[in-house]
Amino acid sequence: MYAEERQQEILRMARDAGRVDVVTLAEEFDVTTETIRRDLTALERAGVLRRVHGGAIPVERLGFEPALAARDEVMTAEKERIAKAALAELPEDGSVIIDAGSTTGRLVQVLPADRELTVVVNSPPLASVLAARPNLNVIMLGGRVRGRTLATVDDWALRPLADLHVDVAFMATNGCSVAKGLTTPDPAEAAIKRAMIAAAQRSVLLADHTKFTNTYLARFASLAEIDVLITDTGLDAATAADVSAAGPQVVRA
Repeated sequence: MYAEERQQEILRMARDAGRVDVVTLAEEFDVTTETIRRDLTALERAGVLRRVHGGAIPVERLGFEPALAARDEVMTAEKERIAKAALAELPEDGSVIIDAGSTTGRLVQVLPADRELTVVVNSPPLASVLAARPNLNVIMLGGRVRGRTLATVDDWALRPLADLHVDVAFMATNGCSVAKGLTTPDPAEAAIKRAMIAAAQRSVLLADHTKFTNTYLARFASLAEIDVLITDTGLDAATAADVSAAGPQVVRA
């Protein structure tokens, strides 16, 4: 098992159990405790675990939302595959919303140069990348910028969305489950996401498989409100079937 694979499994175990300890992990993976400590340090630097005496706790248990830069450093290969698969959902021309997020940020990077589109975003970093593309008309939603996610929120972002109608909204989420739907830690971001979905003819969710182990404070949509879910092959077949039965078409890239 490669170090990255072991670290992803450690993260999954931490999220399932609420915490992990070094000695048990060393026995589970048949490696030294020092190897496990290095794994936990790497996961803490990525912003997904917090080290405690003898082990680690997932940041969600601490009420802590990882910063965008930290989230962008994990599951990179999976996010790139998801983004490329999402290109199949782009209209030939017309308009799209791209929600703020690390996976949607990968979609921005792979947008084709030969398609005329109007792109609505609520992320200053994504807007700056898109604005340099001559084939794109970029609309930036104003408002307060949340430092942790670099997303614009509150009334100045909400009001324009009420008057927009786009072909597709490409959405991000922090948590996803059949029972609780799509959730995020911040109610202000949840309000923006809800308005984005309402402004779109179709909604496409981009979410790697780790998003299916968490539920956060603010719910912004049910799975029935999503037309397509694009995830990675790490999502097990049983969960994919449950999600599909709740409404959206499921694509595992």
